[in-house]
Amino acid sequence: QVQLAESGGGLVQPGGSLRLSCVASGRTFSESAMGWFRQAPGKEREFVAAISFDGRGADGRGAHYADSVKGRFTISRDNDKNTVYLDLSSLQPEDTAVYYCAADRRRFGSGYGADWGSWGQGTPVTVSS
Repeated sequence: QVQLAESGGGLVQPGGSLRLSCVASGRTFSESAMGWFRQAPGKEREFVAAISFDGRGADGRGAHYADSVKGRFTISRDNDKNTVYLDLSSLQPEDTAVYYCAADRRRFGSGYGADWGSWGQGTPVTVSS
């Protein structure tokens, strides 16, 4: 189905920024909502952000975020490039985790109530001075 590959992670100081990319293989990418998740060592995987198949949600917004990252992270997509991005800013040590992208099994989804059926291998982000 959809195969995903993340990149862009690395070591960054507190207050710094990174851009994560996720390249998808599959002709139906433009029909799938996409999401970002993260998992810190010894902790459960948690939701970070999601974007609708066309960048527009039922609430008039194309994306939604976990409260912990609102105002700091931005999800976007370029369907012509089969790529979804996560721009991270004002990074703090608690943002340290492996970041994964995921694709919704549904078609034309908003990103709410998604069936996250395809996952990448993850890219690590470490925030430390």
